[in-house]
Amino acid sequence: MNKIVIQGGKRINGEVDISGAKNAAVAILPAAILASEGKCCIENVPNIKDVNCMLKILESLGCEIERNESTICIDSTNIKTVYANIDEVRKMRASYYLIGSMLSRFKECSVDLPGGCAIGVRPIDQHIKGFEALGTEVEISHGSVKVKADKLQGTNIFFDVVSVGATINVMMSAVLAEGTTILENVAKEPHVVDVANFLNAMGADVKGAGTDVIRIKGVEKLHGCTYSVIPDQIEAGTFMIAAAACGDEVRIKNVIPKHLESISAKLIEMGVEIIEDDDSIIVKSNKNLKAVNVKTLPYPGFPTDVQQPMSVLLTVAEGRSIVNESIWESRFRHLDELEKMGAKVKVEGRIAVFDGVNKLTGAEVEASDLRAGAAMVIAGLMAEGTTHISGLEHLDRGYPNIEKKLSALGAQIKRINVE
Repeated sequence: MNKIVIQGGKRINGEVDISGAKNAAVAILPAAILASEGKCCIENVPNIKDVNCMLKILESLGCEIERNESTICIDSTNIKTVYANIDEVRKMRASYYLIGSMLSRFKECSVDLPGGCAIGVRPIDQHIKGFEALGTEVEISHGSVKVKADKLQGTNIFFDVVSVGATINVMMSAVLAEGTTILENVAKEPHVVDVANFLNAMGADVKGAGTDVIRIKGVEKLHGCTYSVIPDQIEAGTFMIAAAACGDEVRIKNVIPKHLESISAKLIEMGVEIIEDDDSIIVKSNKNLKAVNVKTLPYPGFPTDVQQPMSVLLTVAEGRSIVNESIWESRFRHLDELEKMGAKVKVEGRIAVFDGVNKLTGAEVEASDLRAGAAMVIAGLMAEGTTHISGLEHLDRGYPNIEKKLSALGAQIKRINVE
């Protein structure tokens, strides 16, 4: 078992580069299946557990994969099977994107039901609604989703709830459908736009991504292309919060500042100085942080994936802060760990109330999910004394080289093997 050990209370300074977006990469990689001719060379892909997991799945289907640092080339012209049922499929939530891409190209597939972090119930009913509207028969049995269609026909689809996964999956399933598909009440997150741009680079006709309505005009086939994944909005937000918590001045490079506006605004409200450049953000910490209220919302609102790291900052903010987690019902499990470190917090349903304390103290804590892992790292950096963090299998799903990046900023952090 691995643990991260942090000697807290050290100031961090310097520059850090943000990697490619996890949430975009895990959708773009399976979307490469849609190319019936040529290779898709995808640049700026993060070296994380979820990406490695997806590549194993694609290889099991018959894709030929070449990897050179952060560039991955996928040749899907000779896929051998449309049955995705290896262990890796069940380990990650994003494996459901295989359904949209294989349905679109082959008109059938079978994919085992996905796994992922235990942050709440995440049904795929909106995905199924979209597939069926396009003319697909969907069957869920024995832990697998089986889909089949004689042909896919463009139509109008209104999602009952805003869903990033359903928006991307149905968008992929519609690019080769006959006629025009109109998706309404869609998600507008940056990685939705990134996937649409990738599809267009392969020859699709997708318009409106980033707005409430996406229009997709079906084409006959898609081809290979070269594409670069956007910077990771969530990793950037995590480092912004770490800098606000225990930095003097940190420049966060390779970001799109517009994607971070809701995070920047909340940090400014707390008294942190934020300076935006074209592709970087400077965070200057103010040790006297003010309490704020946070409500998670779909983009462009405050991202749910940053709520857990942000909540660590609220534990030491002067006054009372309130967090309303409106997206996932089980995203406060990390608060028990923060209480071990001296945080004062009460939870009622989806509301958490924080009364700021003077400091956190080091403790033995565990990462219960991916973003909780990032929260524990920030807590360890802030805390007085030594913090040991277990559960790194969650953290490694989304943060490439987090210890190395923080060490380069001056943090005393290392990974150790524990028998």
